[in-house]
Amino acid sequence: MRSLPSLRGPRPPPLPLLLLCLLAPVRRSSEDGRTPAAPFTSLPVREEMMAKYSNLSLKSHNISLTDEEKRGTKRSSELTMVTGEHSNMPVEKNITLERPSNIELTCQFTTSGDLNSVNVTWRKGDELLENNYLINATGSILYTQYMFTIVNSEQMGSYSCFFEEKKEQRGTFNFKVPELHEKKKPLITYVGDSVVLMCKCQGCFPLNWTWYSSNGSVQVPVGVPMNNKYVINGKNANETRLKIMQLSEEDQGSYWCHAIFQLGESEEHIEIVVLSYWVPLKAFLAIAAEVVLLVAIILLCEMYTQKKKKHSDDGKEFEQIEQLKSDDSNGIENNAPRHRKNESVGQ
Repeated sequence: MRSLPSLRGPRPPPLPLLLLCLLAPVRRSSEDGRTPAAPFTSLPVREEMMAKYSNLSLKSHNISLTDEEKRGTKRSSELTMVTGEHSNMPVEKNITLERPSNIELTCQFTTSGDLNSVNVTWRKGDELLENNYLINATGSILYTQYMFTIVNSEQMGSYSCFFEEKKEQRGTFNFKVPELHEKKKPLITYVGDSVVLMCKCQGCFPLNWTWYSSNGSVQVPVGVPMNNKYVINGKNANETRLKIMQLSEEDQGSYWCHAIFQLGESEEHIEIVVLSYWVPLKAFLAIAAEVVLLVAIILLCEMYTQKKKKHSDDGKEFEQIEQLKSDDSNGIENNAPRHRKNESVGQ
């Protein structure tokens, strides 16, 4: 843990001289209203590193933190967060790195309090970084800078600067390799068809591409067997294509494209669903069966209605016939007395 010279612990007698040596004041520019970057004194370790990796490019990244009373503005080159007495949320900045580089990280903390009461530390993950970082101040702004070189995957990860005053403020730089891009939705195809899977890395160029298949928890490398079921190629160095021919239901599952960079690896997966032609046919047959059943029900209802109506008509006809018979019988009976009466009158 490092702080300004007048921080906790025994104070050396020549305090003003020490402060003048360690704190190089930087005046604010009254012309454009911006604060120029504070100068840092080079450390021997830093000079040795720069000489060793002078052929690598330098990547600079900044984070700015401001307390509640001293609010800052957000600039295009900085990530700014305003934090108060009851808020100590960290500021994070994600950085994509494809190849080895010299890295320069700068954290800026603006406070209305005493800069001498602020402790500054750097960490990689949970590991405390003891050397190779600098502290400087100007006005009410405290600067700290950490410079290092990333040459392998072990040096990737999160690097954080800490400013401990009343509350601990933290800024974190997250280094990761580029991400791959592909279709997120499952790819649906049919048995016997061919399919082409593609993975792409936007603006980056992996050293190598590999493909894996998995139908569970185990990933199996996809090669080019003798039957030429798989064909792996790519039009550009930043993309890869896997062609699978004569698909079967066993080919269903997840396929992973794997990109290898100098500083790590990145992968994504594509889901394939292989359907049999019986699947759409089953749906068609189910719909046809429903239609036939519906038509049969309608016909049965129609036949039942017609039959019921016929019974009703037959009943009415029978009643009419019986009524006519009854009327005929009554007519005969009424005519018989009249006939006898007429005969008696004739005599």
